[in-house]
Amino acid sequence: MAALTTSMSAMVRETVPEPGVKANPLREKATAADAEAQRLSAGIARGDELAFRELYDRYQERLFRFALVLGKGNTHMAHEVVQAAFLTAASKLRRVESAEHLWNWLARIARQHLGKIWRQQKRDSPIVAVEHLPEPDLEGVSEPVLEQSLDAALHLLSDEDRKVVEWFYFDELSHKVIAEKTGATAKAVSCRLERARAKLRALLARKGLDEP
Repeated sequence: MAALTTSMSAMVRETVPEPGVKANPLREKATAADAEAQRLSAGIARGDELAFRELYDRYQERLFRFALVLGKGNTHMAHEVVQAAFLTAASKLRRVESAEHLWNWLARIARQHLGKIWRQQKRDSPIVAVEHLPEPDLEGVSEPVLEQSLDAALHLLSDEDRKVVEWFYFDELSHKVIAEKTGATAKAVSCRLERARAKLRALLARKGLDEP
């Protein structure tokens, strides 16, 4: 019994932190996020459909925002890039080391798909001179700068236009639901959304918003 008590006391001493040493909440949060990323990637590698759904729910909005800025506000292109990136993830994503590793992998896949789309557009546009087709900078701009570019562009929209864009693209609300929230018709919402998209494309294409 004495030996057991001594052993348990030693275990307690090993697990209790030293006085004055506090846990780092940021480190704990990072560790939890890394564990989640490892779990999701491992599940997808095994073909776990629930893991893929969770990955999509967690990263879809962030990846769309990323693709939207890279594509200079082209929402159709951004949706195409996001869809292609997740299809690639479903078949090729393997174990990752951290949450940062997982995001960097998704962002790299998105850049690659956007590059393919842009090159295809150049081939399909013989009427327009190739040098007049703007090529997005797919490698020279960091993700935080892109996020800042989108936030800056959104804040230059009117409050009404910004709300419509965020509701439709980031909250995935339908025209009908947005119409109910604003007291407008679905057709009016569609027209406002189209105008807001055009403004957003112009803002993101302006020199200074999409460059560091």
